[in-house]
Amino acid sequence: MLRRVILGFGISIDGYIARRNGAMDYLVIDREGEALMADFFAKIDTTIMGRKTAVGMVKMRKSGEMPEMPGMSTYVFSRRWKPGRRDGFEVVSGSLTAFVRKLKRRKGKDIYLGGGGQFCRSFLQEDLVDELFIGLSPVLLGDGIPGFPAKFPQRDFKLIESKSYSNGSVALRYERIRTKTTR
Repeated sequence: MLRRVILGFGISIDGYIARRNGAMDYLVIDREGEALMADFFAKIDTTIMGRKTAVGMVKMRKSGEMPEMPGMSTYVFSRRWKPGRRDGFEVVSGSLTAFVRKLKRRKGKDIYLGGGGQFCRSFLQEDLVDELFIGLSPVLLGDGIPGFPAKFPQRDFKLIESKSYSNGSVALRYERIRTKTTR
């Protein structure tokens, strides 16, 4: 069985993954949220992200907001950074589709696509997302960085799990519906 690529992030009711300045202070991680994320990351052994998300991850690691994840292979796609090791990541470039297909054929757990925005759009344009894992936060930001920026073809998903939490958040999991023509 091929590994799945899972796009996951927290999002406001009005569809933003962060404020305009990149702050995600509206996301509340309590004990329920920590348990949910621990379960989620137990099924993941590879992370792919864009350069902007990687910069934020480095800051969060240095400040202690995010723990190191031993045993996790982390790849950063960048046209600006030179390929190779950097800040605990493997920087890669080239064909996103070819790279993801190669990763999916390797033995291992699922692959987490971290971040949103333009990088997320690239994965959706290339039809590389197998599952969406969305934490819906009970807040309207009114402005910010959209989770799903425009200009990618329609992609159909079916709800496979939804769970509500005491803080008003909802975890949603959707699986990509593919027909023979979309495979």
